[in-house]
Amino acid sequence: MVNKPDKNVARLRRHRRVRGKISGTAERPRLDVFRSAKHIYAQLIDDVSGNTLAAASSLDKGFEGTGGNVDAATKVGKAIAEKALAKGIKQVVFDRGGFVYHGRVKALADGAREGGLEL
Repeated sequence: MVNKPDKNVARLRRHRRVRGKISGTAERPRLDVFRSAKHIYAQLIDDVSGNTLAAASSLDKGFEGTGGNVDAATKVGKAIAEKALAKGIKQVVFDRGGFVYHGRVKALADGAREGGLEL
């Protein structure tokens, strides 16, 4: 039997490597993305104080549609951009969370850009 590496362990290793290079501040927070099989989540994080400034996900009240597709990711991206602009945040650092910048992660980033955020 072949011993296959755990995908999540590899993702967490990539995430740690990326987190060593990027950090969010109050002026330019980190836009962190997490995707599961059924949902997608986004947070704006100030790493200096360790606070979450805003969050949006496909589990939020008023969210329509299923959470595990590209359409939902775009909507979550627009929602996080709307919340960020309401708090006066225009620029963010994008943290893909160790996920490949493709599919739902890319759709969330594009949705955030459409909503008015600078990544």
